[in-house]
Amino acid sequence: MADTIAETVDLLYTINQENLTVDQQIALSHAYAALAQAERLEMIQERLYSMHQLLNGLVQRAAVDPGPR
Repeated sequence: MADTIAETVDLLYTINQENLTVDQQIALSHAYAALAQAERLEMIQERLYSMHQLLNGLVQRAAVDPGPR
C-alpha cells in the first residue's frame, strides 16, 4: 500500500492547479482528503499490527512459562 500512496502523492503534486476548472479543483481536494485518510489508516494498521505482535509474544511466553502457582 505504501507504494500506491507514494505514487499517488507524486501524481497529485505534479498537477498544475492554475489550469483546473472549479470541478477539477473540487475533485483534486477530494483526492487530497482521500489520500490523507489512507495515510492515517495505514498508520493505524501499523500500530494495530505492532500491538498484535506484542500480544502474541506475551501469549507465547505465558504458554511456555505459566508463572508461579
